[in-house]
Amino acid sequence: QVRLVESGGGSVQAGGSLKLSCEVSGYVSSRNCLAWFRQAPGKEREGVAAIDSDGRKMVADSVKGRFTISADTAKSNSTSYLQMNSLKPEDTAMYFCAADICSTVRLYEYDYWGQGTQVTVSS
Repeated sequence: QVRLVESGGGSVQAGGSLKLSCEVSGYVSSRNCLAWFRQAPGKEREGVAAIDSDGRKMVADSVKGRFTISADTAKSNSTSYLQMNSLKPEDTAMYFCAADICSTVRLYEYDYWGQGTQVTVSS
């Protein structure tokens, strides 16, 4: 059974930083993508960043230059990270990690999801 568990969310003031982690277990594939999405109250879910097995990355324009995605696949369970710097109040949302088989990096159509971790940025 595939399981994704996020951690690292919290409250921070504008300009601060947070690092989210997502541990993926029960998932076996040599070709996969790991991604982060977010959803603020009353808004649609937004793709934030993704990384594939070759290390190719995709980052949404809204967070480019501030957020960085990385992944550690050397362990038996893969872990993805989202380093968030220069946080703004508009970054406040529930952040979800996702995983799926993929041939190249993408920010859509993921089959496996975590429960989410809340990020709140105050001005």
